[in-house]
Amino acid sequence: MTNSASAKYQTRSGSKAKLTTVPKVRLYVERPEERDWFVHVGHVTERGRWRTEPHAHPAYGQVIFVRNGRGVMNLEGSSVPFEGPCALLLPTECVHGLDYEVDADRWVVTIEVAYLAQVNARLHEFIALWAAPRVIPLAHSAEAGMEFCRLIHSLKEEVESDATGHVVGTEALLTMLLLKLVREARLDAAHESSTRNDIRLVERFRKLIDEHFRENLPLQDYASMMAVSLVQLRAACASATEQSPTKMIHARIITEAKRNLIFGDMSVEQIAFGLGFADAAYFTRFFRREVGQAPSQFRTAARQQPHRKASSQ
Repeated sequence: MTNSASAKYQTRSGSKAKLTTVPKVRLYVERPEERDWFVHVGHVTERGRWRTEPHAHPAYGQVIFVRNGRGVMNLEGSSVPFEGPCALLLPTECVHGLDYEVDADRWVVTIEVAYLAQVNARLHEFIALWAAPRVIPLAHSAEAGMEFCRLIHSLKEEVESDATGHVVGTEALLTMLLLKLVREARLDAAHESSTRNDIRLVERFRKLIDEHFRENLPLQDYASMMAVSLVQLRAACASATEQSPTKMIHARIITEAKRNLIFGDMSVEQIAFGLGFADAAYFTRFFRREVGQAPSQFRTAARQQPHRKASSQ
């Protein structure tokens, strides 16, 4: 039985079955006429094994609460096991596939990206929470999983309600849900040395990197777009991420390169040119320096992993 927001693959007519890029998924709800929805909660209780191929949904973030059962998440090409009760937090653009074992009972909370940014602005720990995909165990006490389940159930009721103030109620319950995840992930103390302004500046920097990482822009161009000095940008990145701005740009390039190598069928040279490298040999040296393997070696090793054999249903 399924009562959930779902996903469908967008394919081009006449396209080959073999992937050239990571599939971008458009999520839909049971009542498509509701175009202005910003939060959706679904309960999924299918019988039997259930899988999805790796994909991303750029317009939405998701929290999947696995109440019972276990499985493996294909996260950016790596296998990450999980077992309920736990929460799987999937930021926008995160490439993931899911392989649930038999009878996994799960709730799926889908949040529209603009609304998610609005909620995240209320607490800098929320931004830290969504900075990376993660598995958050809830098995340390019997009450933790039950409390999380009650909270999601209340959120679902409020989302579907037409009562006065249901939008305010939805925001309040979603905020409580994210706050519980922050506390369970122990993020409340991890970033206390970072100022709110540093976190927000770095979040803006991440968005600009996503938009321009293929263009090989000088670091000064990023600083100019944000109307800050290079000194301010470097200090904020060091405070909020303990990384340099250049390292953050390189990490984004490597993430995209890995996605193309694992999930795509382009040659190393095509990937290099697509990422803004004029010389494939330089891209290979860059990738080897950052990853420890040549691109071709990384691709071969990654495709030998068992999770590459999973098929969608």
